[in-house]
Amino acid sequence: MADTCGQVILGSGLTVLSHPLMYIKVLVQVGHEPLPPTLGRNLFGRQVYQLPGLFAYAKHIIKIDGKAGLFKGLGPRLCAGTIGTVVHSKVVQKCHEQGTLEILGGHQKAVDGALQHVVNETTKEMIARSFATIVTHPFHVITLRCMVQFIGRETKYSGLIPRLLGDVFALWICNLLAHFINTYAIDDSMSHTGEIKNCSQAVTGFFASMLTYPFVLVSNLMAVNNCGLTGGLPPYASVYPTWAHCWKHLSREGNMSRGNSLFFRKLPAGKTYAIDQQRFY
Repeated sequence: MADTCGQVILGSGLTVLSHPLMYIKVLVQVGHEPLPPTLGRNLFGRQVYQLPGLFAYAKHIIKIDGKAGLFKGLGPRLCAGTIGTVVHSKVVQKCHEQGTLEILGGHQKAVDGALQHVVNETTKEMIARSFATIVTHPFHVITLRCMVQFIGRETKYSGLIPRLLGDVFALWICNLLAHFINTYAIDDSMSHTGEIKNCSQAVTGFFASMLTYPFVLVSNLMAVNNCGLTGGLPPYASVYPTWAHCWKHLSREGNMSRGNSLFFRKLPAGKTYAIDQQRFY
């Protein structure tokens, strides 16, 4: 376990350091050339037109998005690295345990350096890497899409911040409310104190989820915002440049609790409903 934690920390550090390089590389791979070629010299000293290099490209990104812009897509990439490391470690451990059981069962262990040993170790590594790649592929896709958003200035993958804020606020609200209730409202001398405290924890959790529901709503809307699907485009959904704009729009309409209740659903203010077209206007 300690070895895995060390690998995760080391891998995360290397990922952070190398991320700007990968970011620029991906933009070049998809053919985004925002800067004109300049006259320079090749290895033989001849004057030739060259496309901007790493540092010129980085300066261009910093000019538009600031220094933090060089780390766009870092979050899902770190998630992919962490999960991939853990999965890889667990699969390798399982393969080694399986190999140990075979030895105890009477199978002869391949000698180090022998071809059979190389085949066995390579097979184990292949299995471990394959599992890690399959599990982390969705994060890899999100990472690339976050990077490529720089070209069209989209914000389709900007729902992480409201979701993260909602989770953090819900956690603090729930735990603090439960603490005050358990400390000041429940007497330890009361019968069934444990059951009452468990009930208060559930009630405060429900209350916290209600208070933080707008963060869930905004996060889900931004996940499908202008993503190319019909449900993420007008007239079904508005297009928002950022999650903050989405929040302001819903707040202005008084629609921050949309979807919170699936039974008593009021018609939003200022909306009319066409029965024949089955759609809001």
